[in-house]
Amino acid sequence: MSFIEQIFIRKVLDSRGNQTVEVEVLTENGYGILAAPSGASTGEHEVKALPEAGIDTAITIFEDDIEPQLIGADVMQQKEIDDLLHQIDGTPNFARIGGNVAVATSLAVAKAAASTLGIPLYQYVAGAFKSHIPYPLGNLIGGGRHAIGGTDIQEFLVISTGPSAQQNVFANAEAHKRVGKKLKALLPDSAIGKGDEGAWVAKLTNEKALEVLRETCDEVSSEVGFKIMPSLDVAASELYDGQSYKYKDKTLTPDQQIDYMIKLTEDFELHILEDPLDQNDFANYAKLTQAVGGKCLVVGDDLYVTNRERLAKGIEMGATNSILIKPNQIGTLTDTIATVELANKNGFETVISHRSGETTDETIAHLGVAFGSHAIKTGAVGGERIAKLNELIRIQEDMEG
Repeated sequence: MSFIEQIFIRKVLDSRGNQTVEVEVLTENGYGILAAPSGASTGEHEVKALPEAGIDTAITIFEDDIEPQLIGADVMQQKEIDDLLHQIDGTPNFARIGGNVAVATSLAVAKAAASTLGIPLYQYVAGAFKSHIPYPLGNLIGGGRHAIGGTDIQEFLVISTGPSAQQNVFANAEAHKRVGKKLKALLPDSAIGKGDEGAWVAKLTNEKALEVLRETCDEVSSEVGFKIMPSLDVAASELYDGQSYKYKDKTLTPDQQIDYMIKLTEDFELHILEDPLDQNDFANYAKLTQAVGGKCLVVGDDLYVTNRERLAKGIEMGATNSILIKPNQIGTLTDTIATVELANKNGFETVISHRSGETTDETIAHLGVAFGSHAIKTGAVGGERIAKLNELIRIQEDMEG
């Protein structure tokens, strides 16, 4: 046993310049720290990031209710500590203490436990999981809620599938540079900016953005000698008004949206298709997955919000063949692991993911390895993004040590 001797919380900034929380946990010979991220395109079923009264209320609750009960707790008892967080909160969605406080506390405890044992976090968490270096999935062209003024579709991504983390990270970065040059040549009189995750923002149609993306994938693949493939995060719930999907140039019924997603998947040979339909439309997800699930990973993010019960429904209905994993959507490491275990048991791929409002914390790189995730969604550039990517490189060196 190793007991928590001190635990602290503070306000820090995320990559959007918004306030979030960071928690530190100290044992006699261990230390863990975690700064929680926040999303912009959030699923309606995920936990509340902060209490309605705001971040100061969250910190007060932590200092009054959480800190006194965790001092003296055995840092190795992750499930008991996570259960205690649920008990202190008393709501089904961390509305009282906030999911950011919960996830920062839960993961800081896990990092302190790993530190106490003198092992890296991925090794501590892995347990029954099979460790694997996930392929980096980087956002190159952005729109939607992450980049106002860009495309309707939220993220145009690439995934590099080379033999090492370093080669894949560098290939994604090269693809990002290449896309920037292409956009500036294509739109010489337009300002080409960057969105929340470092993706390029330009006034393009979705199809034109995909043409640029696929052309870039083909060029960089040829140069590096391994496959780089285009992918999409549609964030379709942001386009759905309850009856139809509203694009700048068209309005689609749910059936037409399915046909559109099939066409994009086939025309551009997408490897990952994330959130292609509304977050509550399990039945149409199943239709789409039946059509394209043998060709690509249909990934549920807002559909599942890392929630085991929602995933169970998706498995029963055949809604997707993959799930996005975001620990702060569900609040604790224990809850995250429960969802990952169910996904693995049923042959689903997992994709570990950052949030659009990120911190320089590197923890999801360790979790992606521990969970054996197919991919890690981190962005391609930017300090808060490369913190995870560079950590992947270090983890692979450690694993091969």
